[in-house]
Amino acid sequence: MSDAALQFSEHDQIGRVASVDTSRVAIDVTNSEMLTRIGIGQLIAIKGATQAEFLIAMTDRVTRSLREALPDPAGGEFSDLSVSPVDHMQAFVIGTYRTVDGVKSNTFKRGADSFPQIDRDCLVIEGANLQRFMGILGAGVAENERLKLGTFVADRSAEAIASGDKFFQRHAAILGSTGSGKSWAVALILERAAKLKYPNIIVFDMHGEYRPLADKAIGGFAQRFRLAGPGDLSNPKEDTLFLPYWLLNRDEMLSMILDRSDQNAPTQASRFTRHVRELKGATLDTAEKAKVKETYTVDSPIPYKISDLVAKLQEDNTAKGVSASTGKPVAGEWEGKLTRFISRLEAKLDDRRYGFMFAPPVEALEYDWLAKQIVKILRADTGNGIKIIDFSEVPADVLPVVTGTLARLLYDVQFWMNGDARTPVTLLCDEAHLYLPVKDDADAVQRQALWSFERIAKSLSGEFFNLNRAFVS
Repeated sequence: MSDAALQFSEHDQIGRVASVDTSRVAIDVTNSEMLTRIGIGQLIAIKGATQAEFLIAMTDRVTRSLREALPDPAGGEFSDLSVSPVDHMQAFVIGTYRTVDGVKSNTFKRGADSFPQIDRDCLVIEGANLQRFMGILGAGVAENERLKLGTFVADRSAEAIASGDKFFQRHAAILGSTGSGKSWAVALILERAAKLKYPNIIVFDMHGEYRPLADKAIGGFAQRFRLAGPGDLSNPKEDTLFLPYWLLNRDEMLSMILDRSDQNAPTQASRFTRHVRELKGATLDTAEKAKVKETYTVDSPIPYKISDLVAKLQEDNTAKGVSASTGKPVAGEWEGKLTRFISRLEAKLDDRRYGFMFAPPVEALEYDWLAKQIVKILRADTGNGIKIIDFSEVPADVLPVVTGTLARLLYDVQFWMNGDARTPVTLLCDEAHLYLPVKDDADAVQRQALWSFERIAKSLSGEFFNLNRAFVS
């Protein structure tokens, strides 16, 4: 049998268990000198039920208080009260280490099969013990799955190794104030993730700050796309992405155009919905997709011309009715009720900042255009497993809809894909607070994005999709 990885001496003992509340442990410190170098996050080993078992805990509170004590009466004289320090620690159990576990040795398992007992010895894991313990955590990870996150503050020589496969199957957030280094930390993680066997990560880059990661001239390892800006509409490059209006579902589109305080808002939404569905149906007829037409809805991603929609709305807004009694023209059912709706829509169409949505290339009206774009984004070629999508030229007022729509499309494709062909994807959302605010503070546009990302977060993410809401500053 090999030697135990954790080998303690009496100098490593810092105290004893004073109380236990499920996984939280209070420790009375007996080695006050050692306490001065213990910080939050320090690993503690608590003797378990057998000699071969230690419960591993992490400190989350360290306190020192002063206590007055009566003097020793042995001298027979009264003297002043003495003051002595009383030290305490609080930690929570994260797992169980066993020197022997059946035929295995030196194993670590997350979670505890039992809870610490009162008065059990508590020992600090540091130095060589910490290095060996961290080696146990990474020992079962294959070489092409090893993701080095950095080194531990408690011991700079101990590497923090995680399974890249498992790391990117968990929801996570990187939080910090402006200038604290969030972007640098994530850029480093992405650089190391690129060396994994099958990285498949899509980064939503809000400010274009991850552009260097795709520059091959300086060692870049990612593939970069960007939402088209005003200067890309006439001659878009290969890395330019468009998100045509017809990809948006009904609610996403209306959130940008409809003023719900307008007394005619229900009529405007109704006519919009009817015309969009008819135009999408006409596209299916032209493409001879009778089978698809049996199940399509107004939300189905089917191309249609926005000019045809405007024409139909204009016709509704100006069409006269006929009096049943006199036969003379009278005000139409929708006459004048769509004017503000049409104006808001045309304002978006005329603004080149929204060209990525309302002025896509002609080929974007082809029925199979979407499939080609999704393949380009999701394809994980060798050396191009990390994709960066630059949203820096997207107007702030539609940013939530744009990010939410793209995330929803990627999710839907993964959801309906054959399981054998599916490749798990991780989303990294830069500056998530810009488009994913607290629900109570969200406006109509932001609520659409929240719905899309919540749907992803609540899905079976471990199997085929993962949402890492990172970089909230």
